[in-house]
Amino acid sequence: MPSALQPDRTLLLTLTGHDRPGVTSAVFHALSPFSVEVLDVEQVVLRGRLVLGVLVTTPRDDARLRKAIEDVARDLSMDVEVQSGAGDNLPRAHGRSHVTVLGHPLDPGAVAAIAGRIADTGGNIDRIIRIARYPVIAIELDVSGADPLQLRSALAIEAAAQQVDVAVQPAGLYRRAKRLVVLDVDSTLIQGEVIEMLASRAGCLDEVTRVTAAAMRGELDFAESLRQRVALLAGIDARAMDEVRQEIRLTPGARTLLRTLHRLGYQVGVVSGGFAQIVEPIAAELGIDFVAANLLEVADGVLTGRVVGPIVDRPGKAEALHGFAEQAGVPLSQTVAIGDGANDLDMLAVAGLGVAFNAKPVVRQAADTAVSVPYLDAILYLLGITREEIDAADGELGEPGHDTLDGSGYGG
Repeated sequence: MPSALQPDRTLLLTLTGHDRPGVTSAVFHALSPFSVEVLDVEQVVLRGRLVLGVLVTTPRDDARLRKAIEDVARDLSMDVEVQSGAGDNLPRAHGRSHVTVLGHPLDPGAVAAIAGRIADTGGNIDRIIRIARYPVIAIELDVSGADPLQLRSALAIEAAAQQVDVAVQPAGLYRRAKRLVVLDVDSTLIQGEVIEMLASRAGCLDEVTRVTAAAMRGELDFAESLRQRVALLAGIDARAMDEVRQEIRLTPGARTLLRTLHRLGYQVGVVSGGFAQIVEPIAAELGIDFVAANLLEVADGVLTGRVVGPIVDRPGKAEALHGFAEQAGVPLSQTVAIGDGANDLDMLAVAGLGVAFNAKPVVRQAADTAVSVPYLDAILYLLGITREEIDAADGELGEPGHDTLDGSGYGG
């Protein structure tokens, strides 16, 4: 028996050629008469071209095994290479991460730059797979040997330079165990800002837009800015809220995101600096589990220009996430928060994964990762869920298909 200092001799068999049913079966059938152990198998198909690697222990008569594999390859019109060596694969280095790259499009220069920065941090790319081809290209890299925090910092800079999105998450079970997703509403779950839609009916859109932009950039206290903006709405007929709700368009990919999360047993919450009269009916229509939003005061059928109760501001959003997680029985480490504005920063910070979605610069810099493509279901790729799995589930259950190319109204 070989000692730990004398590992088994091994053979690496690599076959390449046109993919077809029965290739893998034929290769292993050819190996079955030999006294060998299968140590590793890896197979990938790109545009009908198959690469199959098999690592086995070396038999006494390896020449006969080589001939058997060469005969199979010839019968299959494939190329084969047999390499002698010793031992199994080397253990992966410490510091393991999943790196997800999203591009629209994804060009070779960006991939080269990202790979270069991984190498610069001492990381090695152990495996690459494509997890989506539409509406964006998404690839996932398994990286070892680099500190995840240093890797995230280096790749955030490179991602901005290359105009792609890159997410770095420590490898492990917890990545797939995130069981609560909490979204901001305005400009995240839905397109646009509800308060601006109301302001357009009150003739104060320009002033409200200016204050909103300053608040989202973090230049104004959100609670005070909300009071200022709501005061401008005084006197509007309360029926305007129903009209606005009917005009709201979901962000492309929102329905796909929510549908897929619910299928996987996730719970979903929304937390909004906007208004409960708008948010709660949308949440009910979409099957959202938890809601926190501000309540506009109404008297005699008109808006008074005041908010009732505590304001859901930056700290309030983080408190809501805590509350949702407690109700769901989910630790904060297994939560995902998604938002775009400065008032989302505390919520993004306390979540297990904070995602800046088409966000302001201050939010992109602070979040764990950023997604700048206009499709909300791209968040699923950060959770390791592939487009193929999403589409297969939709097909099995007779769903109409992905909604990433439109922003359909929430009730349509």
